Amino acid sequence: MKISLYCIGHFIAFMRTISAGKIPVKMWLQDVEEGAMNQIVNLANYPFAFSHIVILPDCHQGFGMPIGGVMATEKVIVPNAVGVDIGCGMTAVRTNLHKINRDILKGIMSDIRKKIPLGFKHHQQAQDSSLMPDLGTSPFKTHELPVLSREYKNARHQLGTLGGGNHFIEVQTGSDTHIWIMVHSGSRNIGKQVADHYNRQAIQLNKKWNVKGTAEKQLAFLYLDTEEGQKYLAEMNYCIDFAYSNRRLMMDRIMTVFGERLKSGVDFEEPINIAHNFASLETYQGCQVMVHRKGATQAFKGQIGIIPGSQGTESYIVKGKGNENSFNSCSHGAGRILGRKQAQRQLDLNREKAFLEKKHILHSIFQRSDLDEAPGAYKNIKTVMSQQSDLVEPMIELRPLGVIKG
Repeated sequence: MKISLYCIGHFIAFMRTISAGKIPVKMWLQDVEEGAMNQIVNLANYPFAFSHIVILPDCHQGFGMPIGGVMATEKVIVPNAVGVDIGCGMTAVRTNLHKINRDILKGIMSDIRKKIPLGFKHHQQAQDSSLMPDLGTSPFKTHELPVLSREYKNARHQLGTLGGGNHFIEVQTGSDTHIWIMVHSGSRNIGKQVADHYNRQAIQLNKKWNVKGTAEKQLAFLYLDTEEGQKYLAEMNYCIDFAYSNRRLMMDRIMTVFGERLKSGVDFEEPINIAHNFASLETYQGCQVMVHRKGATQAFKGQIGIIPGSQGTESYIVKGKGNENSFNSCSHGAGRILGRKQAQRQLDLNREKAFLEKKHILHSIFQRSDLDEAPGAYKNIKTVMSQQSDLVEPMIELRPLGVIKG
């Protein structure tokens, strides 16, 4: 894909280092909420943490580890430092279209809602098993993995479904003059089941080993050289592949809808794909370590990535700069400033709708319960991008035209 640089303003990145525990914390933002800061202190004192902790500008409190956090560990893997939606991430496709009629867009969005189950809905029919990922080079067979063997049949009904929360499908117009399609989704229930199963197992083992300060802080671990650690790694990697297969199947069906609605024909480029909840073995300072990214994406030098905003603001196709201070990572989005219930209580429904309608966006804010995904619940994406300009180079700015939320 040929992509040219898009300048979105004068960026002033700042990385500051703070002392919060046994190892330093490198932060790409100024203010951190109290709950997230408490978790950052726990990470800085974590017995297996390597070199330093990374906190990105979309940081907010999660379970055990802040979303927008990166931790490298030696000898162990931490299920809660990956999170419950393993492999959740972004897929984006550029079309050859340069504009799209609003009425046609409405029809496309209507058809997408018919083809792709949203929220807690699943397919009534199991999807073809050939669409499911395999275990690749894993030493384990399906029947040897407790969660995969139990959830495989259910997962076939969930393949090609969006899910709820902040997952979305967007049709966008780019600064490159092209129409884009973007999908944000993850591993559905199988990812949560894997996360919960191995976190419970880690808690039990940490107590058995009489390890203090891990399970109590929602950071129970598994040793990588144990059967439990290896099985989690295998199931986690399967969920990463499942999440991509899930996004790819949705994208294929969205492209089919475009083709059916646009009789003159439409062409699509190869998808960009990137995950933001996973752990991988990488080498830093001559050491092989397990890098946990929770709400963070890889940003190796030259690597193409995706950083979404909210449904009322811009998203970005970016190129990584390969900054080892961040363990070659960048933010996974804008990041929340209001919790879901808090947003539903505090935000003004009419104001949020007016903001979106002024921008002529076909949005998904219809009632108060939708306010958890309103633009006002999120940080300013341009500020977030500015704070990490030493981590990524913005290449294409994408403005939303139509948004489907789970």
